[in-house]
Amino acid sequence: MNQELTTNPFNPLAAPKQFDEIKISLASPERILSWSYGEIKKPETINYRTFKPERDG
Repeated sequence: MNQELTTNPFNPLAAPKQFDEIKISLASPERILSWSYGEIKKPETINYRTFKPERDG
């Protein structure tokens, strides 16, 4: 098997980990909806002068 070492870019001093394989798949629409929260009610999401979030945006 082809084993490669990977390092953590956020902590370069950490010991590298070995992986034999990884699996990548697409999320179902139901799963994506389970990750979401809130609702956008207005198109104005950020005040262009203050860069603060707008209510209901």
